[in-house]
Amino acid sequence: MSAPAHPDSTDLDRLHSAVKREKADLAPESQPAPLWAVFLLMFVAIIAGGQLGPMAGGWSFGVSNPFSVASTGGGDPRPGGSGAGAALDPFALAMKKGASGYAVCGGCHQGNGGGIPGQFPPLAGSEWVTGGTERLVRVTQHGLVGAISVKGQGYNTPGGMQAFGAAMSSQDLANVLTYVRNSWGNEASMITKEMVQKVRDEEKRATQWTEADLKPFAEKNVPGEIPAGPGATAAAAPAK
Repeated sequence: MSAPAHPDSTDLDRLHSAVKREKADLAPESQPAPLWAVFLLMFVAIIAGGQLGPMAGGWSFGVSNPFSVASTGGGDPRPGGSGAGAALDPFALAMKKGASGYAVCGGCHQGNGGGIPGQFPPLAGSEWVTGGTERLVRVTQHGLVGAISVKGQGYNTPGGMQAFGAAMSSQDLANVLTYVRNSWGNEASMITKEMVQKVRDEEKRATQWTEADLKPFAEKNVPGEIPAGPGATAAAAPAK
């Protein structure tokens, strides 16, 4: 009768797996860095960083800012940077800012102002856009619901047009309305912040407008001065 095999000689895979699980021995006299030493180095690095600026002559946003006058030798090179709007006349500035603000309208009326047939009416060539400024301001202030006619076509958007009066300032609304009145072939006088504010102060409506509600304002303009320049050259319908 033969002697039983030694248990460790019959399971080499088990032995190899055990060896692989073992951690490598540290080199002689080598020990992990104590935690206090790690925290000490971090503390020293923070103190050193705080002292680097003053010792190197100080840090100033006006000097270190890559867009500063000191860094560029001139004005802010970014579009719309400091001084960029100062050179624009009021109409050009309203068109520039209105183009950015129109992003909230483009989802429905599209970037080309053409709208979506059967869903959202166009702004290009729309009598609602180039007609009386008072109707247009009131629509954007409180929204519009129900069936409407634009360029001889009927539209009845589910839920209607939302109100933007609470979400946008008078200046922002004026910029966007000036932009849509003078884009995609439209040509009309600009709308100023004061005009929008005047309507806001007078109209405390809490619900969306209907086309019938707005009929008295279809050709009526909000009174107010328009700055001289391109935005005043397109004659608006007379106030009634």
